Amino acid sequence: MERTLVSELSGMVGKTVTLQGWLHWKRDLGGIQFALLRDRSGIVQLVVEKDVDLPIAESAMEVRGQVVQNAKAPGGLEVLAQELQFLARALEPSPIEIPKEEWRANPETLLEYRYVSLRGEKARATLKVQAALVRGFRQYLDAQGFTEIFTPKIVSAGAEGGSNLFPIDYFEQRAYLAQSPQLYKQIMVGVYERVYEVAPVFRAEQHATSRHLNEYLSLDVEMGFIRDENEVMDLEENLLRAMLEEARRSVSSELELLGAEWPNLTEMPRLEHAEARRILREELSMPVGQDFNEEAERALGAWAKERWGVDFLFVSKYPEVARPFYAYPEGDGRTRGFDLLFRGLEITSGGQRVHEHRMLVEQLEKKGNDPANFAGYLEVFKFGMPPHGGFAIGAERLTQKLLGLPNVRYARAFPRDRHRLTP
Repeated sequence: MERTLVSELSGMVGKTVTLQGWLHWKRDLGGIQFALLRDRSGIVQLVVEKDVDLPIAESAMEVRGQVVQNAKAPGGLEVLAQELQFLARALEPSPIEIPKEEWRANPETLLEYRYVSLRGEKARATLKVQAALVRGFRQYLDAQGFTEIFTPKIVSAGAEGGSNLFPIDYFEQRAYLAQSPQLYKQIMVGVYERVYEVAPVFRAEQHATSRHLNEYLSLDVEMGFIRDENEVMDLEENLLRAMLEEARRSVSSELELLGAEWPNLTEMPRLEHAEARRILREELSMPVGQDFNEEAERALGAWAKERWGVDFLFVSKYPEVARPFYAYPEGDGRTRGFDLLFRGLEITSGGQRVHEHRMLVEQLEKKGNDPANFAGYLEVFKFGMPPHGGFAIGAERLTQKLLGLPNVRYARAFPRDRHRLTP
């Protein structure tokens, strides 16, 4: 008999079906046994005869039985098991009680046994939501004439300079894990004009917070022939709306399970950096530097929510001292760079880039970088690079804030942070 998924049972009352999945939970009531079977689409209750020896939870199984209605069962249905076959019995009890999974219960245990805890309904739902967001990212950009690219993750120098690089031995040379595809996606603007990439990036930062990962999924965009950074922000606004709409369309049940509070997508105001600093200092009595720390970001997000009722806030015209060398300078100490805050957390950094060779060399030297280390990158700017700009969205941070997760590590299947290399 062809396999039936749990999600297909609602239209099969009275029929005999074959299910495959995992033994999620079991309970012996004396004369009869109840069990829950979990497959990729959901969970259903099984009614099992007393003399059947049910193995421990997480055993893989196949069940043949009749679908009946039961208002007290999950989803209002259950399956009267007639035949059971155990395809792979669990060898020991799971270290995580998956049916009792909670985000705030023993977070280190949930991460230590991630290969099991990922099977929980909430953990699976989170990653499905993220997959929908990424799918929406690709779909929208494809429709706008963008080309997906695939850039090296082993590089000879950092895209942003600085010391937050993971060095690796590359035969007889020193190389690094890429902290960003920035330089390559700019080069590819000279090929396709509009490009994007979905790929991991690596940051050797000594963080151990609820918002930082040392490996995360970066959703990168770059586009040519722009007027200024406002055109880039316009693109990101429309892109985020499309991503979130795809999630609401395709994973609505997961969003409901996780209790996601839907953001206000009507407006995404733009605040210049100098005005944002004034608000923080004068209205919120917060001492701030040129770059905003997480406390300042949270305060700005709360201020924008109270003032305008918005969840997204662009902060533009960042000062040169707080931006990488490729940020287009205004000539007055400001750049055409921006950040996007979502509920008080930076999820995007972007802006217009320098596209003239001479200016790029000057900016590199101003930042203390040797242009010789960027020779391959600089070459393309000798050959007619158009005015261009772009941004990168941190997929895990976007997922974290959309779903209200207490830690960004729950938004990645196997997170890598300051202290974690396994599983």
